[in-house]
Amino acid sequence: MDAWLRKSPVREVEGLSGLDNFVARQRSGAPLIANESVDVVVSNCVLNLVRDSEKRKVFNEIYRVLRRDGRVVISDIVSDEPVPAHLKNDPELWSGCISGALQEGEFLHAFQEAGFYGIEILKRDMTPWQTVEGIEFRSITVRAMKGKEGPCLDCNQAVIYRGPWRRVEDDDGHTLVRGQPMAVCEKTFRIYTRAPYAQDIIPVPCSRLRRKRRPHSTARATRFGIRARRKGWITAPGPTGRRAAVVLKDAGRKRNYHRLVVTPVAAAASAAAIVVLRS
Repeated sequence: MDAWLRKSPVREVEGLSGLDNFVARQRSGAPLIANESVDVVVSNCVLNLVRDSEKRKVFNEIYRVLRRDGRVVISDIVSDEPVPAHLKNDPELWSGCISGALQEGEFLHAFQEAGFYGIEILKRDMTPWQTVEGIEFRSITVRAMKGKEGPCLDCNQAVIYRGPWRRVEDDDGHTLVRGQPMAVCEKTFRIYTRAPYAQDIIPVPCSRLRRKRRPHSTARATRFGIRARRKGWITAPGPTGRRAAVVLKDAGRKRNYHRLVVTPVAAAASAAAIVVLRS
C-alpha cells in the first residue's frame, strides 16, 4: 500500500475512491492471510464494530483462512430484538458496542451460513450488559468448527445416539433416535466421533456392520495365467516400471470374472499387478 500511495497520493475524493478500489483488489487477489493457514481464530467484541454490510464477509474470511478441523471462538454483544435504524445511526452507541450488535439468532445463523458446523454456545450472560429502549444487549460466546467439506462415501459405518433426548436432528437433517444405530457416510462418521459430538455418540465401525463373506476364490485364476499369493489375492505381470491394481468381480453363479477398473499405484522394483477376486 505504501508504494501505491507514493505513486497515487490521496488529495481529493476521487483519490480516496481509487484507494478503496486498490484495497478491494488486494483483499481479493492478494490477501494478507493465505487460505487454510490458521488453526484457531479468536475474536472478542469486534464484530459489532463492523458495518452490517460487511459482517457476512467477516465470517466468510474466517472460514477461508481456517484449516480443515480448525475452529473459531467469537465473544460479542448481541441483542434480543432487532436494533432500529435510529439507534444504529447513534455514534455514541456505536462506540459503546450497541448500534452494530446482531440479533442473537442472526449471530448464530451467520456461523451456519458461512459453512461452520458444531456451533455451540459456550457462555451467555443472563444479566443484560445494557438495556436501551427496552432492547436487551448481552455478551455471548460461540464456538464453531470447520471441516464438512468433501464427498459422502459409504464405508458401512453407523453411529448410535446415547441420549438423553428421545431424538435429535443435526444441521444436515439427520435424525438420530436414542439407542438406534443409524448408517452414516465416512464424512459424517468422522464428524460425529470428534468434539463436540463425541460424548453423545457411540461409534459403530465398519467391521461390526460388515456381513460375513464367503472366502475369496482363486479357482479361475489359471484362466488368466496368474499365480495365487494368498487366498483372495493373486499376482500377474503388470506394466513395466509401475504397479497396477486390477479389480475383478464375480458376474454371477457361473463365476465369470470381468475387469472393472485398472488403477496405477506407486512404482515398485519388480513391476506386477495386484488382482482382487470378489465372490
